Amino acid sequence: MSGLSVQTSAQETVERALELSRNDACVVLVDEGSTANLRFAGNTLTTNGVARSAQLTVISIAGQGVGVVSRAAVRPDQLADVVAAADAAARAARPAEDARPLVEAGAASPHWDDEVRPTDIGVFERFAPALGEAFAAAEAGGTRLYGFAEHSLTSTFLGTSTGVRLRHDQPAGRLEVNAKSADLKRSAWTGVSTRDFTDVDVAALGSSLAQRLEWAKTRVDLPAGRYETLLPPSAVADLMIYLFWSAGARDALDGRSVFSKPGGGTRVGEQLATLPVTLSSDPGAEGIACPPFVTAHASSRESSVFDNGLPLAPTDWIRDGRLEALLQTRYSAELSGLPVTPAIDNLIMRGPGGGPSPSLEEMIASTRRGLLVTCLWYIREVDPQTLLVTGLTRDGVYLVEHGEVVGEVNNFRFNESPVDLLGRVTEVGASERTLPREWNDYFQRTIMPAVRVPDFNMSTVSQAS
Repeated sequence: MSGLSVQTSAQETVERALELSRNDACVVLVDEGSTANLRFAGNTLTTNGVARSAQLTVISIAGQGVGVVSRAAVRPDQLADVVAAADAAARAARPAEDARPLVEAGAASPHWDDEVRPTDIGVFERFAPALGEAFAAAEAGGTRLYGFAEHSLTSTFLGTSTGVRLRHDQPAGRLEVNAKSADLKRSAWTGVSTRDFTDVDVAALGSSLAQRLEWAKTRVDLPAGRYETLLPPSAVADLMIYLFWSAGARDALDGRSVFSKPGGGTRVGEQLATLPVTLSSDPGAEGIACPPFVTAHASSRESSVFDNGLPLAPTDWIRDGRLEALLQTRYSAELSGLPVTPAIDNLIMRGPGGGPSPSLEEMIASTRRGLLVTCLWYIREVDPQTLLVTGLTRDGVYLVEHGEVVGEVNNFRFNESPVDLLGRVTEVGASERTLPREWNDYFQRTIMPAVRVPDFNMSTVSQAS
């Protein structure tokens, strides 16, 4: 039965809420979520658990006024009050600048009426024994593993007074592992994104962590400066996600972002990267599929509740190094004169075609002298006009000399702009599914390459471990 109520399914909640609204139009979203997790420390499983959640969002429209009310775990006897509150808020609201007719109904999702089936601890059936073997290997090697595995399944139901009835079931899984030496002075991190944990190679992850801890036995202190740097897919994902989040058309039109054109307008059409890299999103991308329609729980500068149910299509944000599109609602597209290109919940970066791309190991082997970064964290914006961000390296920065890793160096604070960095990248590796370290609480579905930057700005030495 539905997590929203033991008596009312999500589908029934959508229909009843639409019936209860007394305003001109209404949008109802129901999100039914479930999670299962394993946590471990010191080569021992510590906890496991499951949880359920439900969220109801009612978007009421009176003229051009909008009222939005969201509540968790709404009982059937509370539904009328939630709808009434949204109706009242809409009647009291000022006209919304993004007001547009609601999306007209197309074909309903074929699985609209199916029962919601939550995830459970059984999702780790194949993964858990492999994790136990990794614990044993780590113990034998004198290292300790810490981390967690989490799987979620969210079913989103969207219904509108124009007849839209759409549903999307989103599985998502992530694994983060820290390996530490017995004295806790050396640390290495890895993480993976997965839909169902059947494709996670725990043994390979353990071997990679063990290798990094071995590298860290030799310590080399380096000063701040600009270094040739290899950024792995996880670090590239964190930087490109921030670029993506900052690519709103409204901010660009208002002169507030790195994508603003001097004198007015946007930089769409400009060449950003020397190499012909492509940054794109695709709702149907294999392994990282996401909702194929807009689900906007509230309006913002990058989203509009009036666009709920709008179909999403594969979109190139940067194509062959050229800025191709920005995050657009129907409203902002009218202002900019550009196509409607709403945000999509995955991100893919690929390098030049025409031949095989090198693996990270091959990129290391071709490095005369440079740094190999594990991951980035604590990323914060410094200047929106250039998209300059600062952050820290973490859990392993390694010195590469003549194609070999020769030791671990100290951590750094970095200052870089993802946009400026694209113009300086000299090599792009093979793209693979990866887990961003900094942003994976919010954005997990990415396919990214490793990249070589000849002059990555390690601005100061950091004492972070």
